[in-house]
Amino acid sequence: MDVRAKKSLGQHFLTDQGAARGIVDALSADSPVRDVLEIGPGTGVLTRYLIERPDIDLKMVEIDSESVEYLLTHLPGMQGKLLQADFLRVSPESIFDGDFRIIGNFPYNISSQIFFKILDYKDRIPEVVCMVQKEVADRIAIGPGTKVYGILSVLLQAWYDIRYIMTVGPGAFLPPPKVQSAVIRLTRNSRTDLGCDERLFRQVVKTAFNQRRKTLRNALKPLIAEGLDTSDPIFDLRAERLGVEDFVRLTNILDVKA
Repeated sequence: MDVRAKKSLGQHFLTDQGAARGIVDALSADSPVRDVLEIGPGTGVLTRYLIERPDIDLKMVEIDSESVEYLLTHLPGMQGKLLQADFLRVSPESIFDGDFRIIGNFPYNISSQIFFKILDYKDRIPEVVCMVQKEVADRIAIGPGTKVYGILSVLLQAWYDIRYIMTVGPGAFLPPPKVQSAVIRLTRNSRTDLGCDERLFRQVVKTAFNQRRKTLRNALKPLIAEGLDTSDPIFDLRAERLGVEDFVRLTNILDVKA
């Protein structure tokens, strides 16, 4: 049977075997965490290489029933390892008892939502290797001072070291997407505490970038308590100029409870 790529699910099946091998090889071979979750295996182009690795215990989550039927029919040992579900709605506790790593060709229409969920489980996910739209990869990996630097850049860089692995052209997929793709690896850094209220930190970052053309003094008006001194030069900057540590300092300034 063939699996039809569904636009509603953002499916573009990777067919380039060299790219597939490169993605799987980017997953660390010396990690103490054996459990690995593949998101959206599709037709199993990554899965075929993953099941060859003796250093990992693989589970998969796939929303598309057609893909699930294909994998169960064509790949050995999938029973009990393949869960038909929406990753965004799955509780990782129902799949793994402890820490786990993530790999996958993320559906481009929900890649940002996947990253936000990864952040929710950052203390259990030490590594992520994924293919996403190149524009998203650039945004995640780049530092402050550019127009593509944004919310995900700051939130992910606060907790992960990010490495750009490779660019993958449209011809590597069926059907070919209209954009370039890229593979990145996120490795959990040593940070255990931001040094500020984490919930407020997220709120500050999101609010600042939602009006990124304004200075922080204006963009953050909803979060600035009445009477708060905003003479600090940081309020004269725009969000794209601030790194993670700058946002931590800004959060502590705005946290009147601190």
